[in-house]
Amino acid sequence: MNEKNIINQIKERENKGALIVISAPSGAGKTTLCHMLIKELPSAEFSISVTSRQPRAGEVDGRDYVFVNEEDFKKRVKEGRMLEWAQVHGNYYGTSKKFVETRLNKGLYVILDIDVQGGLQVKEKFPEAILIFVLPPSMEELKNRLKNRKQDSSGEIKKRLKNSYEEMNYLSKYDYLVINDNLTEALKDIKAIIRADKLKYKK
Repeated sequence: MNEKNIINQIKERENKGALIVISAPSGAGKTTLCHMLIKELPSAEFSISVTSRQPRAGEVDGRDYVFVNEEDFKKRVKEGRMLEWAQVHGNYYGTSKKFVETRLNKGLYVILDIDVQGGLQVKEKFPEAILIFVLPPSMEELKNRLKNRKQDSSGEIKKRLKNSYEEMNYLSKYDYLVINDNLTEALKDIKAIIRADKLKYKK
């Protein structure tokens, strides 16, 4: 590849969107970082998940979730229209392949706030996706954060910590690790990863 083609490749990547998967143990600050990232990057957009569960009070179809019935959801899976999906507490949740592709073609950053199983499904179907795993500075700090937010019982906290250890078995499958000891610094790291991926030379 000559110099002109290399430069054109970089320019083309500058105009393309990027699919960014951010996963983390519960309490590591993933959702907060995602919201901060959306504010920092004007061309970034959250992926709106599709779900088979009923809307809760105040939720709006197409804004919070795309609400469908179970039959419709299973049909979308069978037809290959879901980028990733899972069944949680008897309900189905997933990411629309068309939703992601449409926004990537517009040059947008699409942010997926999903667990490791979903992240690995995305990577399998969309190898160009950037997988970022956010970690707390220590498991003791994670335990303290879960306690301090006062949203979960002691039993639920134990369950979340157990799940966190299990999720860490998938760290090697992710492209980048970010330690969230400080939200501002962690956000800088994520933005640097996204920028570096744009400039990566791919043969």
